[in-house]
Amino acid sequence: MEIENAWKKYSEEQLEELETLNNSYMEFLDKGKTERECVDEIVSQVKAAGYKNLEDIIKKDKKLKAGDKVYSVWMKKSIALFIIGKNPIEEGMNILGAHIDSPRLDIKQNPLYEDTEIAYLDTHYYGGIKKYQWVTLPLAIHGVVVKKDGTVTNIVIGEDENDPVFFISDLLIHLAQEQIEKKASKVIEGEDLNIIVGTKPLEGEEKDAVKKQIIKLINEKYGFEEEDFISAELEVVPAGKAREAGMDRSMVLAYGQDDRVCAYTSLAAMLEFKKVDRTACCILVDKEEIGSVGATGMKSHFFENMVAEILDRMGEYTELKLRRVLANSKMLSSDVSAAFDPTYASAYEKKNSAYFGKGIVFNKFTGSRGKSGSNDANAEYVAQVRNIMEKHDVVYQTAELGKVDLGGGGTIAYILATYGMDVIDSGVAVLNMHAPWEAVSKADVYETKKGYMAFLSE
Repeated sequence: MEIENAWKKYSEEQLEELETLNNSYMEFLDKGKTERECVDEIVSQVKAAGYKNLEDIIKKDKKLKAGDKVYSVWMKKSIALFIIGKNPIEEGMNILGAHIDSPRLDIKQNPLYEDTEIAYLDTHYYGGIKKYQWVTLPLAIHGVVVKKDGTVTNIVIGEDENDPVFFISDLLIHLAQEQIEKKASKVIEGEDLNIIVGTKPLEGEEKDAVKKQIIKLINEKYGFEEEDFISAELEVVPAGKAREAGMDRSMVLAYGQDDRVCAYTSLAAMLEFKKVDRTACCILVDKEEIGSVGATGMKSHFFENMVAEILDRMGEYTELKLRRVLANSKMLSSDVSAAFDPTYASAYEKKNSAYFGKGIVFNKFTGSRGKSGSNDANAEYVAQVRNIMEKHDVVYQTAELGKVDLGGGGTIAYILATYGMDVIDSGVAVLNMHAPWEAVSKADVYETKKGYMAFLSE
């Protein structure tokens, strides 16, 4: 059961491919720090690869045939890609699914206030985070502000080297005797995750002069007023680009790799594929970190509706055929797994852990403790996937998410499984998962993309 480290088997040509893929991946991370930005970048790449907008095809009453490549965006936060195969679509699709939202801080609807001549923006954290990890870091603001007349202003502050950055203060160690005695969950409270945005008072003002200075600046530069925060979606993320990590440059350190590492490798596999026998599909969705809820989460009917539209454009739509397509499909639910960390070895069970450099990770089940919330793939399907990986010389491993009674986690797998299709969790091992900066092995990124290519081809 020993799995050889993937780095030991690469030729010079493969090492070049690995570096090229990871360089493109880091560029993707820098361009897509929010789900909206991810969708924009994905659309840019798929259009360049010849994909057509399904909405345009519907409006022009065009038909789809084998070889056609289409995409569909939902509410600017989720996207589905399809390559129509030669085989009858009723036989099912090969589906890659991942999510493009990541833990972060969201700015509240009424956020701006001043306290002792310091201006703050109130935040509400999104997803599972260790709150204490988000203090004293340089932070950036990404998102959109939508005015009452529908005007949309895109905001990115803190990424350009000439931009200011923001931060959340922490108590100095000299005065922190009481603070450091608290539980880690209480060291920093959620209501204290407020970013500092200014300290300079507006000339001629006495009351809330610093706050008024901030309002003046955002109005001059971005053209919106304080009340426009009500209809804004502004996300606070770590400032800075993805970086190579380690003296040997073997890793990528960046924000948002859960789950954009699986989203990108899925996208890369779809873009490299040209003609397929069995229809290929890739779903990249929002809201996984908060339960896959809402109109852009996997629990919405977006994906089902898009498959219905595909069938209609092929002249084959019936409710029964839609059900058959979904039930006969096979899916890799692509989400990250916890990489074994020797520093915290007591949280893991070594025989059933994921390791850096040992390839794509398959989780037969996820869930918490007694597999609560898990998909739990059938043994027959696990055997099929094993056969595909070995046939295509993909380095792979299997894992669970830590020791049985310590917790666990969930993915979108169980949602797609409700259609009756075979689904298994797969993805990349991550260190520092859900922290502001996460780490992955370049080798695992490479093997995961190879694994997704192999899956689509079978």
